[in-house]
Amino acid sequence: MGVMKRFEQRLEGLVNGTFAKVFKSEVQPVEIAGALQRECDNNASIWNRERTVVPNDFIVELSTPDYERLSPYSGQLGDELSGLVRDYAKQQRYTFMGPIKVHLEKADDLDTGLYRVRSRTLASSSSQQGQQGPASQPNRPAPQGQGGYGYPPASAPPMPAAPPPGAGRSGGPSSDWRPPTASGPAPDARVRRWIEINGTRHQISRPTLVMGRSTDADVRIDDPGVSRRHCEIRTGTPSTIQDLGSTNGIVVDGQHTTRATLRDGSRIVVGSTTIVYRQAEG
Repeated sequence: MGVMKRFEQRLEGLVNGTFAKVFKSEVQPVEIAGALQRECDNNASIWNRERTVVPNDFIVELSTPDYERLSPYSGQLGDELSGLVRDYAKQQRYTFMGPIKVHLEKADDLDTGLYRVRSRTLASSSSQQGQQGPASQPNRPAPQGQGGYGYPPASAPPMPAAPPPGAGRSGGPSSDWRPPTASGPAPDARVRRWIEINGTRHQISRPTLVMGRSTDADVRIDDPGVSRRHCEIRTGTPSTIQDLGSTNGIVVDGQHTTRATLRDGSRIVVGSTTIVYRQAEG
């Protein structure tokens, strides 16, 4: 059984009495769960052939109405979301520098139904000495300028230009394991690329980014007009978008197409969802 399915089943057990009010919110917990999985994938840092470190401290920013509905249950929901991140990391063979925490925060600039996820790596005292710290160890924030939300882990070794030969994990990857970077030419490190969907930013840190309704997509779009694997962004000079045989196709800058070149500000429509592609130097 998949990680997301187990998470949904655990949530079903919590939906009774007053706790059911959580699910009347425009933002659904399953959407947040999918965003946390993507946050791990997009910020995975390869330390060596045996260890890929992902963030362990997450902030979910919600609109005022959504926050007011969810915050009374933030403890239970945070525990379930932390459990999902732990299960997903085990499946993907990711590791953490410290205990997993998921916090809810109110963001006045978000409308109902919109949310943002930010993450960082907080190392426990024992993991900073080269050991994986138990969940009971206190967090030690990284020095200012490192390890903050959106930054790589503090004390991380330099990333190799390419994985060493035979860098696969012992026994080979499982059938559902996806490496932090897909095969193909690496994106130009001097160019930052991301997409914006309903106020949420998704960083593009790999050569390809699949979007669709499936929980296996790199970016999950909860829209009945979107196919399970709808389209794919391929980074390069220039970056392009490719339809993956979807039912309803894609519209790029007002034109129905199966493949198109992307520029900063390109607007992509899939189903009833609009995606804005962004890129910037540095």
